[in-house]
Amino acid sequence: MLTFLFWLFGIAAVYSYFIYPFILRILVIRAEARRVSSVIAVAEQEKSVSLIVTAYNEEARIREKIENCLQLVVNDGKFEIIIASDCSEDATDEIVREYSARGVRLVRAPERLGKEHAQQCAIKEASGEILVFSDVATQIPHDGIQKLMVYFDDPEVGAVSSEDRFIGQDGVVAGEGAYVKYEMWLRRQESKLAGLVGLSGSFFAVRKSLCNEWDIHSPSDFNTALNTAKAGLRAVTAPDVLGFYQDLKDPSKEYQRKIRTVIRGMTGLSRHAEVLGFGRFGFFSFQVISHKLMRWMTPWFLLAFFLINSLIASNGGFYLLLFIGQLAFYGVAVVAHFLPNLQSISIIKLVYFFVQVNIALLDASIKFIAGQRMTIWKPSAR
Repeated sequence: MLTFLFWLFGIAAVYSYFIYPFILRILVIRAEARRVSSVIAVAEQEKSVSLIVTAYNEEARIREKIENCLQLVVNDGKFEIIIASDCSEDATDEIVREYSARGVRLVRAPERLGKEHAQQCAIKEASGEILVFSDVATQIPHDGIQKLMVYFDDPEVGAVSSEDRFIGQDGVVAGEGAYVKYEMWLRRQESKLAGLVGLSGSFFAVRKSLCNEWDIHSPSDFNTALNTAKAGLRAVTAPDVLGFYQDLKDPSKEYQRKIRTVIRGMTGLSRHAEVLGFGRFGFFSFQVISHKLMRWMTPWFLLAFFLINSLIASNGGFYLLLFIGQLAFYGVAVVAHFLPNLQSISIIKLVYFFVQVNIALLDASIKFIAGQRMTIWKPSAR
């Protein structure tokens, strides 16, 4: 029985990171082979665009963000900039009003109910056919929106996500690590099959017609992916569209940010469990289960696998070697935590990051089970 559980939890532990990508790639290849090129992307008349920037107490950064928005190039279509204030208590709103003569609109939420509520208030006021969402901390390249719009020439595309790039406190753009490259590859495969299960919340675009159902208690990136799938369309990633934002000023806060993000994601999925139904959502449901649900459960699988391995390690051979390997793997992460300089070594950094992420997932799931939810939002200091 223990041997059976050993293999069961072992396979479950590696499923989301290794088995799912392999299956996904096979499905994508088969889908591309069967796909009939009856739908051809044709350039349409320029669509009107509304850029919605959500802000809460951003007096220190809002000017820079607005100036960045005003420099964006958006072809010949109508373009408007809306700052959605989540009941800011500082000078954010006053600063935004200074730009009213330059076409920047302020939409202030009537009460502070969180980021998604502020976005919903702005959606109701927006006139654009395409809604672009961004955070104050994200800098958009001058042709970023222009590039996003090209993807909407395909009528099967309902939403488009940028790809994130970090800027260190020294102002240098960080390179793509192994994990980031892996995640971006995975997103591109999902784009080709049933669409993204989550977009980059800091910079993405969606057809306004898909925003009629906007759950203010679910993350907007999941809201958008879900609504797009409900409409029979795909949310895709745009590798040529980047959003740049700075690392956190205090790196120790990154762990708490991960926990908040996961709890918000779990909240969204729990409120829309219908997305797990294969009958209605097909491959999109498969992607949500594999990429989201199974990954959130991975630390539990890893814990069970470790404990069972410890019980059967006395059987010797393969089981003993694997148990020693696990001890060494987690030992490297512990040492790297207390000796941060070791994280400059790529393989050690990857091990440490993997363990840290799964501890955060474990922590977040415990908090979620205990009833913790997060709707009120406060931007992290960058």
